[in-house]
This record gives sequence, structure tokens and C-alpha cells, in this order.
Amino acid sequence: MNPIIILGAGKIGETIAKFLHASGDYEVCIVDNEPDRLSRLSKSISVETMTVDVSDETELLKVMAGRERVISACSFHVNPGIARAALDVGASYFDLTEDIATAHTVREISKQAKPGQVFMPQCGLAPGFISILAYDLTTGFDELDSVKMRVGALPKYPSNEMMYNLTWSTDGLINEYCNPCEAIIDRKKIEVLPLEGLGKFSLDGKEYESFNTSGGLGTLCETLQGKVDELTYKTVRYKGHQYLMRFLIKGLNLGSSDRRKLLREILESSIPITRQDVVLIFVTVTGKKEGQLTQVSDARKIYHETINGEHYSSIQITTAAAICAVVDLHVEGKLPDQGFVKQEQINLDLFLTNRFGRYYIPKKRRLTDND
Repeated sequence: MNPIIILGAGKIGETIAKFLHASGDYEVCIVDNEPDRLSRLSKSISVETMTVDVSDETELLKVMAGRERVISACSFHVNPGIARAALDVGASYFDLTEDIATAHTVREISKQAKPGQVFMPQCGLAPGFISILAYDLTTGFDELDSVKMRVGALPKYPSNEMMYNLTWSTDGLINEYCNPCEAIIDRKKIEVLPLEGLGKFSLDGKEYESFNTSGGLGTLCETLQGKVDELTYKTVRYKGHQYLMRFLIKGLNLGSSDRRKLLREILESSIPITRQDVVLIFVTVTGKKEGQLTQVSDARKIYHETINGEHYSSIQITTAAAICAVVDLHVEGKLPDQGFVKQEQINLDLFLTNRFGRYYIPKKRRLTDND
């Protein structure tokens, strides 16, 4: 059994705990500062739970002692403290942050990693799997012109003015809509504005829009700088969503740091959550192969489904499955064994054949399905 501690028992942390527990290979302990969350989880699976304030690094050191690996499913602002505690106890560290500054802090902490200890932030859908997929598609090109990454977690049945439902962290959503975005243009790494760069495309007969959002590229800007003319990441939504969000964030100035709490209250009181969703992943790479201008694309849709007798939203599945697959590959010795690890260092085939990574294969295409 592989001892692992999960910090955060929200929708994603709970799903991670259930996936790892169901595998039979992990001794799971899950920590949260809300006893009610832990009580609900304990009624469905038999795992160790602890009520701890995850922002208290002294308490973290106590609960993390003896654990080989730690997963943070917490809000990005507490992750630096969790990473420091992981460093002190010698545990490998994995998180889901989309916050660029937090990922940079974790990287600095990783410079002191002990042999066998890795630090791997951004292990979710985007950032996360999208970088693994995009980097794989770039292999085989003699020259790279553009890499376009598009991801959206969308309601399956949009029915409100926003054409949107809340499917994951509201704080994370606001972060990606308001913070500066990275891109490569003319082979130079630059910052671009969130909610700008509006584009439209069709897939499977449906029309979508896409626009700049923060954090989705992970470390790909660094990895591909000087090798590609254009690298962009955009969030996918149904048509009309960007206009309304731009009005709230820029027109009413709700994106300023001192008004984001109000924006969160408006969104959570006005837009219902849903577990009937679909994750859309669309990557296109263009460049030269054997002297010919060539384009390769990968498009996939992952739907909500029932796993081990329980219904999960597609964003729960893709986010939890990604970090579980990464941890599983680390346990199997298939990742670098010390320091900072980038998502694009993971082999796509290894990821997709992993028992957790297979959920990124649309269900009808999976070779095996034990659900």
C-alpha cells in the first residue's frame, strides 16, 4: 500500500480520494478544515480523515509526517505553504493550481528537493493533460509554426443568459478570467490580456467561441520558446459568454482585486452548478514535415458518467483522473525522480494507458471499461 495524504475535501479532493481508494493500492488520508465535508466522505468510503487548518504550516508538518506523497486539492493561495511542508518532511508534492505565480513559487521550493522527491504542480486538465497532449502532437515536426490549445468545461444543457453553469472552483474561474495570460507570438514569450483574442470555431456541428484565459499553458511557453512561432491557450465557451463576462469584469470593474469577492458572490448566487457537463479538448499543431506544411489535430469530448456506482461530472473526472494518473506513474517509477517535473515530460501513451488516465479516452473508444 502506498501512503498518500490529500489536502482538501471539496468536489475534486473527494473524487481523488475515491479514485485512489477504489484502486486498492493507496492508503488514503484526507484533510480538511470543515468536519462536515469529512463526515460525508467517511459515509461513502473507509479512509482516514483529519480536521486541520491547511493554512497552518506547523499543523501540516504534523499530519504530513511519514507520508510519501501529498496532493493539494486546495485553493492556490495555500499551496506554497503546503509545498514548503512537503519539502521539510521529504514528501513528493502534486497540486492542481492554475495560478502562475503559485507554480513559480513551488518551482523555487523544488530546488531543495531531496533524492526521490519531486514537485509537480498543475496536474489537472488545463494546466495538466492539455500540455501532455499538445507537446506530444509537436513531435515529428521539422519546424513548428503554431500550437493552438483550446479547453472548455461546458454545461451539456446550457439554458441561461450566460450559456454557462458552474462546474468547478469559482475562485479558479475568476482567476483565469482576470489574471494576465502567457503566449508566444513571433517566437517571443509575451503577456496577453484575459478575455481578449476572441475567436470562433465549429466542432461536431456545434459553434463555440474561445478567448484568452490565464494559467492553462503551464510550462509550455518555457519549453517551446524559440521553437514555435505562435503558442496560445484559450478557454472554450458557447457563443455570447465572453461578451457578458467582459461586461462584468471590465465594464463594471468587478475583476479588480478588491472587488473579486463581490464577483464571486454574484456568480455563485446567480449561476447554478451542474454535474451534467462535457469537457471539450481541442489542440491543433501546424508546421513543416519533410518540407510540406502540415497540420495535426486532436479533438475529444469527455462526458459526465457513473464510475464505481457513483455519478461524477466530467470536470471532476478529468481533473481527478489526471492527478491520480500522474501520482500512479510516479509510484511506478515512470517519472523523473527528483526536483521539479513539467507536465510535458510525461509520455502521452503512458498517460492514456494508465488506469486513471484512460478516462481521457472517450468512453466508447476505451479498450476496457470496468464501470
